Order: sequence, then structure tokens, then C-alpha cells
Amino acid sequence: MSLVQSVSRRNFIVGSGATVAGLSLGFHVPFLASASAQEAGANLPPEINAWVVVKPDGTIVVRIARSEMGQGTLTGLAQLVVEELEGDWSKVTTEYPPPGENLKRDRVWGSYSTGGSRGIRDSHDYVRKGGAAARHMLVAAAAEQWGVPAGDCAAANSVITHGPSGRTLRFGEVAEAAGRQTPPAEVTLKDPKDWKIAGKPLPRLDTVEKLTGKQVYGADLKLPGMLNAAIKACPVFGGTLVSFDAAAIEKMPGVKKVVKVDERSVAVVADTWWRAKAALDALPIAWDEGPNKNLSSADISAMLAEGLEAQEAFIGNSQGDAKAELARVQAAGGKVITATYAFPYQNHATMEPMNATARWTEDRCEVWVPTQNGEASLAAAAEAAGLPVGQCEVYKIHLGGGFGRRGNFQDYVRQSVSIAKQMPGIPVKLLWTREEDMLHGAYHPTTQAKLTGALDADGNLTALHLRISGQSILAAVRPQGMQGGMDPVVFQGLTASLPEGHLAYTVPNLLIDHAMRNPPVPPGFWRGVNLNQNAIYVECFIDELAHAAGTEPLAFRRKLMANHPKHLAVLEAAANGIGWDTPPAPGRHRGLGQIMGFGSYVAAAAEVSVEKGALKIHRIVAATDPGHVVNPAQVERQVEGSFVYGLSACLYGECTLAGGRMEQENFDTYEVLRMAEMPDVETIMLPSGGFWGGVGEPTIAVAAPAVLNALFAATGKRYRTMPLKNHELA
Repeated sequence: MSLVQSVSRRNFIVGSGATVAGLSLGFHVPFLASASAQEAGANLPPEINAWVVVKPDGTIVVRIARSEMGQGTLTGLAQLVVEELEGDWSKVTTEYPPPGENLKRDRVWGSYSTGGSRGIRDSHDYVRKGGAAARHMLVAAAAEQWGVPAGDCAAANSVITHGPSGRTLRFGEVAEAAGRQTPPAEVTLKDPKDWKIAGKPLPRLDTVEKLTGKQVYGADLKLPGMLNAAIKACPVFGGTLVSFDAAAIEKMPGVKKVVKVDERSVAVVADTWWRAKAALDALPIAWDEGPNKNLSSADISAMLAEGLEAQEAFIGNSQGDAKAELARVQAAGGKVITATYAFPYQNHATMEPMNATARWTEDRCEVWVPTQNGEASLAAAAEAAGLPVGQCEVYKIHLGGGFGRRGNFQDYVRQSVSIAKQMPGIPVKLLWTREEDMLHGAYHPTTQAKLTGALDADGNLTALHLRISGQSILAAVRPQGMQGGMDPVVFQGLTASLPEGHLAYTVPNLLIDHAMRNPPVPPGFWRGVNLNQNAIYVECFIDELAHAAGTEPLAFRRKLMANHPKHLAVLEAAANGIGWDTPPAPGRHRGLGQIMGFGSYVAAAAEVSVEKGALKIHRIVAATDPGHVVNPAQVERQVEGSFVYGLSACLYGECTLAGGRMEQENFDTYEVLRMAEMPDVETIMLPSGGFWGGVGEPTIAVAAPAVLNALFAATGKRYRTMPLKNHELA
């Protein structure tokens, strides 16, 4: 059992306006104090918790700041709250508290950021405390009504029972009284082995509305008197808007206004979106394509290739003297293996294109938006509105896909407000076309990697140098996260000991470094981020070294992973699951891959065949140790979905430049995995406890290397540049 920190009366907030005659709870976990509170000189406590609301009819509303975009965070967090609450799961629902209200209440709901597979792992503690405190206060209210000691009462399934007499009260019957109770000074959280709701494969709370079409996404939103906007920006990176001839289209059906949005963009506002788009397509526009109008993929590739041989680089992990050992083995005529890999730009390609609906007046701005970070959207809205944050509000909507695109990047929010400012008092919904979405992304950066390894006479790896050349995401998106000019995110899964993701192999002489090369293409956090290509680079090269040493790939890894038991445990589980030690069916071949990222240990084993140049992925077995599993069914679905993402990138995903712009503008040229291509997936969960890792992103990274290593086993050829569609398979 774990004892939580004291929660004083002062830390506890009762929201009387939140629900009529009900219980509304919240208290503090770590956060940065709001500016208004600092100005007031408040000595804020270091904790905050999401609200728990119990209505008189017994309905339990769990208010969650994190965003739902298909990953199941809302259901998982609700399970944790209701587990500690001892609530009736059939009465549970969720809602998003608006971020403006969060600021007014000194950020009582904590972080609104949903990315990095952190929705549950960064908030599990305080939402569980919220459930436990709510249970305590409900029990105390019932005991007071009966005039008995609270210790004689217990809660289960939304019912409070007085043990000696057998009397009962439902949560809803004491909700109002519970709101007047003194919060507990401390609460005890359950041991996960005693979970009855958390840890179980419960159906998601949002599935029915999605299946019936009741779920409203941003693209579906309709408000009274709403107009619609279509937008077009200069397609060349760094280009700007010169002029447009509004008179040429102003009389087209439904057109209300043609507006300049910003230095790059123009929009048409009309009564329907299709009419806005049709008019925009007909609008004469002049662009200044700027200094990048001749930039090509070949130019960027040459820039990165130069970085592979550069003398200076940022060191992310080192042990011994890898360069000296490599030189020594080379001079002695020993085995030195070198390989160069490359990974292209990728687009987020969310099913729902970027959109936001805004209404602006001189003293108020409201935005309805699918966002991964409500507070970032609020800040962007206030900036674009020219109003104080306190006069703005954002209403979050479920996302039709996020994958990192709707987190740090709030361009669509700023654009929607800019348009709405030119139509005061009227709600205007901005919806990007698919082409606009593809041309103006924040792309997974392209990188190249050169790996060099030395083997001794016994086939042991004595030195490894991994040089990464490519773009820094942090330099462009979050420069305050840089460390002495270095981007630590580049080294995901490759560090020495960081709990977020460290290398699984002990090599006596190791050097992993990064030659930063930043082309003028906007980079972004793309689901799995740099773990994806890092896993390919390391796991495929480890496979190359194993074959060069004449050692079976799993056995070769085992020797290097003796000091990394959790990494090895998931690798062994995946290998056993695929039947590694038994021969596959004729024509089938197997490969392995493992990595640690987002706080979790993950591995995959794939079984493939190649016939007449066509790759067939038959099976993938995944193993994951995220520390704790809140909903096993959701973990399985996330692993399967992550493989769709990882295999799509491996087989097809590629954004190429010509004339300073992306060539892929829709799904006909930016392909994704088809249903018929999806392999059978088995997910093995090995929660070892003691930590909380992510689920939605880590396993993306191991899909590709497992398949690539199996492809080598099938063909005898190494495919080191992605995607595979560019290669003829032997």
C-alpha cells in the first residue's frame, strides 16, 4: 500500500457551481503556479488533481484534462479514478474541463498536454488520489448522517454500507453533504494487485458514440449562424503571399468575404465549406516562393551525407574510446563492419484534417477545436485575438487523429481566430483540405545514420560508433529544451541510463553522436518521434553484426544484454511467442527487434515471406513491459494500431521535395497499410511494476526492424533506406 502526501483543507477546492446539489472535488499535484496567483502572493501547494463529480442521480463525471484521440486515455484515467472511488462503472462518464477555467482556478486540472504517451503515466497518481479522497468524503458524509464512526462504513459499487447495521446509502444520496466534508489529511492508494476496475479489459467509454455517429469531431461541428472557411498558404517552405484578386470571385455563390489570414495565407469565407473551397480554387493568387523554391530531396540528402563524415558532433552516449578501438581493429586487419541507413520525412496524415471554429468580438474570443493541448490552443487563440487570456476560452473536442500534429503546433487555431476577427460576432469554421494538410505539416525529420562496429576473434562486439546526421526537432519547436546546443530527443532509446529510454546493449567502447543539420522544412513530433528510426538503425545493425560474427541473432543479443534484464525479458517473450527456436513453415523467415522508449520496454518478432518480389508479413508478436497495465484490451489495440503506423512508414511512408515543396498531397501518393496487408498480431504484456511507461508509441519502433531483419533472412539482402516501396525485393 502506498501512503500519499497530506492534502490540507486549503488545498481542496469545492466547486459549488459545477453541479447542482452534487459533489465536486479537486486538489493539487505538482505544477507551476499561475501568474495571477503569484501576483496575489499566494503560497501555492505543490499538488493538483482533476475534478471528480458525483451527481444526485449517482452519475459519476470524471473531468479529464488530457485529450482523447483514439488512444483510450479517457477510459484509462476514468478507470483509475473510479477504482479508488469504489464507484459503479456503469454510471461513469467523462468531460473536458475548459483550459480557461483551469487558469482561473490556478490550474487545478494540471497539464492539458497529451503526447509522448504521457496521458496516463503522468497523471495516474493525482487522479487516483482524487478518487480515494472522494470515497473518503462520501463515506464520512454517510457516517455523519447515521451518527456512526466512519471506520464502521465502507464503499463499494457506488453504495456506502454501515457494517454493524447493514444500512446503505447510494453515492448520489450523500453527494451534497460530502461536498461539505473536510478533505482527508492523507489517503492510501490501492495496491494494483487489488484492482477491480483498473487493470481490467473494460469497454471504452467513447466506443458507442463513435459507432453510432453521435460523436462530434471538429470537422462535424455546427453552430447557429456559422460560416465556413477554406484556406490556402504558399506551398513552398518559406514562401509568402504577395496578392490576390478578391473581385474575381466575390460574386460566386455563397461567398461572404475573401480575407488575408497571415503573411503566407488567404482564405475564402462562404455559407458552405464546399462553396468556400470552390471559390478559393478559382481565386487568382500571386506567391513569393522565397529562397527555397529550388530545394529538393537530393539537396537535403547531400546535406545529411556530409554530416555523417563531419568532425564535430554532439555526443549523446559514450563509453571507453570507440574511435581508437575501431582504428586498432582496422589496422590489425580485424572485422570492422560499416553500414549507412536513411529514414525519410513523414507526414502525420491524420484522418481529420486541421480545423478549428472561432467566434471573435472586441471583448471575447471562443474557439472549438480538436487539440492535443488545450492550454497551448488557448494561448494561441489569445495571441491571435489580441485579447487577454482571461477573455478567451477553448472548448476541446475529440480528435480525429493527432499523432503529435495537434500538440505544439497551433497554426490552425491562430488562422481560425484571424479569420473570425474579420467577421466579428459570427462563428467561422476553418477546415483545411487534405492537400493543405499534407503541404503544411510539421514533418517527422529525415535522418541518416552511419554505424561502424568492431568484432574480436571470438565474435564479440568490442566497439560501436553510431553517427546520426539530421534535423533537430527541439531547435525548431522547443529551443528551451536544448542542452548546450544539443537536442537530447535525437538520442531516444540510445542513452546510457535515462528512464525514458536507454540502450539495451553493453559495449566496452561506444560512441553515439549527432551531427545536426537543419534543412528549411518544419520538423515536428511525429508519433514515436526519433525512437522509430533509432530502433531501425540499432536493431538492424546489431543483426548485421550477428551475421558477420557467425552468431545466431538472438544469442548475439543475449550476450550484450546481460546487464539489461528488462530489455531482455521482452525480447525473449517476443521470440518465444513467434517460436524462434522452432523452424518456421517453408518459405517463411523471422526477425527480431527491441528498444526502450517512453518509459517502456518493447520487442517484436516478425514472420515474413517473399514471393515474386512481393513481401507478405504473416505474423508479428509484440512484448511490452510498461510497468503497469490499466486496460489490457486497450494495450492490445494500441500495439496493433502502432504496428499499422510503423509498418506504413517502413513500407510506404515518404515525403519528398521538389521545387521547395512536398510532392505528396494526398493518400494516392502518401500510402498507408491496407487492411489486407495487416499481419496477425499477438500482444504479450509483462507489467513488472514499480514504474509507469507509455503504451501508444513505443511499439511503433520495433515493427520495422523486426520485419527488416526477417526480410534479410528471406532474401539475404539488407534494405537500409526507407521506404521499402523504393526497392525491388529479391
